[in-house]
Amino acid sequence: MLKRGVTVDHTTIYRWVQAYSPELDKRCRPYLRPTNDSWRVDETYVKVKGMWKYLYRAVDSAGTTLDFMIRAKRDTKAAKRFLKKVLTSPHTVAPRAITVDKNAAYPPALSDLKSDKALPKTTETRQSKYLNNTVEQDHRFIKRPVKPGLGFGSFNTARRTLKGYEVMNMIRKGQIKDADRGDVMGQISFLNQIFGVAA
Repeated sequence: MLKRGVTVDHTTIYRWVQAYSPELDKRCRPYLRPTNDSWRVDETYVKVKGMWKYLYRAVDSAGTTLDFMIRAKRDTKAAKRFLKKVLTSPHTVAPRAITVDKNAAYPPALSDLKSDKALPKTTETRQSKYLNNTVEQDHRFIKRPVKPGLGFGSFNTARRTLKGYEVMNMIRKGQIKDADRGDVMGQISFLNQIFGVAA
């Protein structure tokens, strides 16, 4: 901003992030490309008010982000709620296989979803650290902007800010229709379009 001759306080940037991140997430959803049916699910840690919380994330076998959700706990209830969110996302397809790590919360969560008929009974559950490398490698693109901030002041701040990080990462990865990976001008044009900004 200073290079453009505009003086902006860091609090102003914070307010922009809090206001526009959820809106950006909402407006991008209808334009996401469909994902494949092989899922990788994992959680990573983020600090909120000095305490570790859990950012649940899912990608497909090609590394395309399926969805994300921050939760206070790392248990079956949290895993089930996250998986239900991913299953109802319009750009995802019913999974043929879901790969998770050795977290004991996933098998009962997946079993419950099959009993509720939210998940096809034919879906294979795989607990493999090696196969889950795709999602673990993808975490770094979210952790990189989180680290300089030294954690979040509140759960709501974390939720809103992480939405912005995740959606911008999805745009950079080329998950938006007509805005391919590496097509910076196409991505800028898309953002201008969804917010009605003249180029």
